[in-house]
Amino acid sequence: MRKTTIAILFILATMVALQVACRKADSISPDDNPDSEWLSGGSQTAFDEGGGAFSHAFATLPANLLRVHEIGDGQFNATFVSAPAPLNPGLGPVFNNVACSSCHVSDGRGKVPGLGESAANMLFRLSIPGEGEHGNPVPVPGYGDQLQTRALLGKTREGDIAITYTETTYKFADGATYKLRAPTYTFTALYTAMPGNVMLSPRVAAPVFGLGLLEAIADGTILANADPDDADGDGISGKANMVWDVLKNKKVLGRFGWKANQPSLLQQVAAAYNGDIGITNSLFPKESSEGQTQFDSDPNSKSYELTDSLLHSVQFYVRTLSVPARRNAADSKVIAGKGLFRSAGCIKCHKADIRTGVDVSLPQVSNQLIHPYTDLLLHDMGAGLADNRPDFMASGTEWRTAPLWGIGLTQKVNGHTNFLHDGRARNIMEAIMWHGGEAASAKNKVNNMSKTERDALVAFVESL
Repeated sequence: MRKTTIAILFILATMVALQVACRKADSISPDDNPDSEWLSGGSQTAFDEGGGAFSHAFATLPANLLRVHEIGDGQFNATFVSAPAPLNPGLGPVFNNVACSSCHVSDGRGKVPGLGESAANMLFRLSIPGEGEHGNPVPVPGYGDQLQTRALLGKTREGDIAITYTETTYKFADGATYKLRAPTYTFTALYTAMPGNVMLSPRVAAPVFGLGLLEAIADGTILANADPDDADGDGISGKANMVWDVLKNKKVLGRFGWKANQPSLLQQVAAAYNGDIGITNSLFPKESSEGQTQFDSDPNSKSYELTDSLLHSVQFYVRTLSVPARRNAADSKVIAGKGLFRSAGCIKCHKADIRTGVDVSLPQVSNQLIHPYTDLLLHDMGAGLADNRPDFMASGTEWRTAPLWGIGLTQKVNGHTNFLHDGRARNIMEAIMWHGGEAASAKNKVNNMSKTERDALVAFVESL
């Protein structure tokens, strides 16, 4: 009798354990398999599907580093004003916005302006033909390499951009229709004459979460996926962008920005402060307005408007933002969409699985299996998406593969679904159908899918 009771209790315990396991499989936690595809950021994955999904610090930061993250968070949200001022002085004299968070709202994606709105979440790169000293784009005389659309009281903004769209209707192979809108950009209210050969490239603000994990990917891992001459004949010829590192004083691998034109998070942050807000710092000590009529600073000044400690705190903040977890990964429709994503060839550029390198300076990003859905390489996307503006080794038709992790939460976090470098796509399917160049084959396969298959494909991307 005693043996029978023990056996029954063992069976009951096993059944309870199985039920618990099933429940855990439906709501994955970090204590499960750390290499699970549910965990987009490896151990640095956040479990939040709400409006704050992009704004969580790494869960494993010790208290002292969490404090640095919090200081950087405050500075990321700090609003700059004109000098003199007791807090956050130095804005302008020309600028695009007043705070990091004004463009990267809730650490997420910028949007294109609606009717009557300013392009507050966009910026416009400028250059003229040729190469600078380090292979960089040549700044436009009187304007620099970015159009500043705002100015302090008493100063003159550089100008503005009017955006209009031409909408065209297309058909999928099954007869269903879709629409794509092509933007046209026109300079307005320019403060001085603009050369006729100016090249213009519009950019919406990209999400800033997960960047520390992308920075932790070893150069060799990225370069191993490069195939600039398409040696394997698959039609995909990803290449690296080699860009100027102002601290190392040499060219290194670029990995951040829409054309992979920034080598590190520190330089990305410092350049944004200088170009977007008009804040000088140790990496970019000159005012963006130097040489213009708006310039009113001492060109020989050795003081910076942003201290190194605050600059590095913001760099650490974006370096230690978690990645939101996958959602509905076990759903049958999502699983079907995942297979279609692979069979269409999307996975060739949007690499699902990458392991970060060893980083003794920040163990939290070290040796993590992450799922960013990018190869961080440049790809020719065809004439339809071309900005026709080279940027270091990136041609006028090439763009860095955008990470897809977290893309399905854009509506919840940022209140819109504007995708691609200039926000022209109003949903995921429009973004797919804008693909050309190396991605033309994948787009054509999507074009030939049934509506059920297209819906499954979108459901998969939205689960990321």
